[in-house]
Amino acid sequence: MRRLILTSAVLAVAAGVAYAGSHSVVRMGTEGAYPPWNFINDAGEVDGFERELGDELCTRAELTCEWVTNEWDSIIPNLVSSNYDVIIAGMSITDERDEVIDFTQAYTPPDPSLYLAASEDADLMGGVVAAQTGTIQAGYIAESGATLVEFATPDETIAAVRNGEADAVLADSSFIMEISKANPELVIVGDPVMLGGGVGMGIRESDAELRAKFDAAIQSMKDDGTLNEMIAKWEVSSQW
Repeated sequence: MRRLILTSAVLAVAAGVAYAGSHSVVRMGTEGAYPPWNFINDAGEVDGFERELGDELCTRAELTCEWVTNEWDSIIPNLVSSNYDVIIAGMSITDERDEVIDFTQAYTPPDPSLYLAASEDADLMGGVVAAQTGTIQAGYIAESGATLVEFATPDETIAAVRNGEADAVLADSSFIMEISKANPELVIVGDPVMLGGGVGMGIRESDAELRAKFDAAIQSMKDDGTLNEMIAKWEVSSQW
């Protein structure tokens, strides 16, 4: 799936506090604005694929966890600064991000990216294309020849297409499909774009013990088939 690397995260590395196995609660950081991966439900609680997945992983790892929301553009710096212990927010594993934080093994395969536009003849390679700030889609657009316009939230990228600021938006197919169902006036155009190396949990480089616990829990869900069942339920990517 999508997502970022911020140079400010490098400056925050020194502020990180290691998970020493002594935390009574592991704080799970997510965005809460990227359905079906993560969103805030009518009760004001974190919901979606990653909420269900994260709760199950914490159970299998025998960890007590709580959920924290954080805006996407500062999600890595705030992990490094120990405002929470884990990122579980549809974050694609990339070499660039791996220079700042560690990742668990991927819990979903790469999710193809799709373009959503107001018309079928949208110029994807030479026009104006929107993406969320700091995402792998933004990086792809910047190198594609199109004019990139970035926005802080996923909803703002869709609004840019609706109001004519952008010819199209590029985002994960699971997100685009959700928006397309709710907005029939918008159309999926072009070919799918494969980006990133799958989606994993982001963890501070000093927290090897915590990473190992979540790695084992993810693997156990792969082995018994429950992870594929959860992926199919939420339609977030292809299955393993």
